[in-house]
Amino acid sequence: MSEATSDRAGGEVDLRTDRPHSARMYDYLLGGKDHYVVDAEAAEKALGAFPMLRVAARENRKFLGRAVRYLAQEAGIRQFLDLGSGLPTAENVHQVAQRVDPGARVVYVDNDPIVLVYGSALLGKNDQTVVIQGDMRDPEAILDHPRTRSLIDFDEPVALLAVAILHFVGDDEDPLGILRRLRQALPAGSHVILSHATADIAPEAAMGVQDAYRAQGVPLTLRGREEFTRFFEGTELVEPGVQVVSDWRSTVPVEARPDHADVSWYGGVGRIPS
Repeated sequence: MSEATSDRAGGEVDLRTDRPHSARMYDYLLGGKDHYVVDAEAAEKALGAFPMLRVAARENRKFLGRAVRYLAQEAGIRQFLDLGSGLPTAENVHQVAQRVDPGARVVYVDNDPIVLVYGSALLGKNDQTVVIQGDMRDPEAILDHPRTRSLIDFDEPVALLAVAILHFVGDDEDPLGILRRLRQALPAGSHVILSHATADIAPEAAMGVQDAYRAQGVPLTLRGREEFTRFFEGTELVEPGVQVVSDWRSTVPVEARPDHADVSWYGGVGRIPS
């Protein structure tokens, strides 16, 4: 049975707790508490195929923080649209960006209704940050959402984030076309932050994760470096380009970083040129 609760407007929201969701599985992998037994069980099956999956999730989260910090500190970005944002945890986008500039504005988007409920409660007193329920497969609905329009000025540079979400969009759903439509809404000087799981580095283990996710009804499509790099079409890659996420602008000595095979996640940042 699904669990229901009320949203901030007083309407009933079906939290869909009877089946696993990628956002809650990710929360489990990060050591969070906002998930259900069904999510933990599904994540544990994936861990059985790839025991270092927690390391990969944490390294991806660190990449997100470094990329947002770079855009806020060095690129002067003050608006962030975070697709597939997942459940609130430590070092969220708004925390990193608003540490640089308290006026930075963030719109979080996720298709899991629990993210809307929990996120809205957490951010209730932050006027510069909102959470909306939406799916990146319907980019126009996200871009035209009144809460998006209330915070994001699309005449000024925007950071579009699709971190650890594109691998849940199948090839038949045209992820390149989705990103193209989103990018067309952004002015010059905007940036995109992307990351994606891959089977390039540890194929057997990574494909085991893909099979485990799919067996639980959670779509997962691993892609190689060339396919991932194609997602930056229409942008100029920011140095150091596409990297395993644990390497992208990391300040940790190389010898202290996890093996690439234990991460198996690519990341990068692209800038929309003038």
